[in-house]
Amino acid sequence: MLNFSDQVAVVTGASSGIGRAIALNLARQGATVCLVGRNLETLNAVARVDPALQSRFRCCPADLTRDDRLAALKDWLWKNFQTLDVLVHYAGVIAIGCVESARVEELDWQYQVNLRAPFVLTQAVLPRLCAHHGQIVFINSSVADHHASARLSQYSAMKCALKAFVDSLRDEVNPQGIRVLTVYPGRTASRMQEYVHQVEGKAYHPERLMQPDDIAIIVVDALALPHTAEETEIHIRPMVPG
Repeated sequence: MLNFSDQVAVVTGASSGIGRAIALNLARQGATVCLVGRNLETLNAVARVDPALQSRFRCCPADLTRDDRLAALKDWLWKNFQTLDVLVHYAGVIAIGCVESARVEELDWQYQVNLRAPFVLTQAVLPRLCAHHGQIVFINSSVADHHASARLSQYSAMKCALKAFVDSLRDEVNPQGIRVLTVYPGRTASRMQEYVHQVEGKAYHPERLMQPDDIAIIVVDALALPHTAEETEIHIRPMVPG
């Protein structure tokens, strides 16, 4: 099992949900975790969850739709850390609507956050990850591996494109000792899932869904595998489908 005590991890979308849970679990295992999100106040709140872990967090607010902020994030990482061992992409957005009436601006927004930002950020830090045989985790969605439902054309297109990008990336960087994992969670208790239920006209019962910690535990376990093995894809769904 890997020891995270001397490792640096970057987690996007760390303010809430699965990103927050992964960040906290990595810190509990000894990693120094860079929390990336749009709002500094919410990032600081995550860092203060457990006073015993507070020293292991660094907060870096960044709007991932802006190239200048992505470049600033890279510069900040290069200035403050000599290594980069783990990159976790969780930040994501969703817009639901029929093709006939969906706004193109919402397509562009989802492209920027769900596909372009992971590509640009991965590209920016890949040399540092390669130098230390690092690991990259992409939190995708079960829609990328199943039939795309009505009113999810834009979101599904971005998630399927992300899968293609990650599969290609894995083939490129595996020979350099980089492990690349994609996680496909089903419905997980989160603000996004609450919004989805609202649009669907369904009552939201988070206790019936997977919890962010369920995903985080699996991700950290996969990251801790010996370097003689690689988990490439993990599919996980609620015990009771809803």
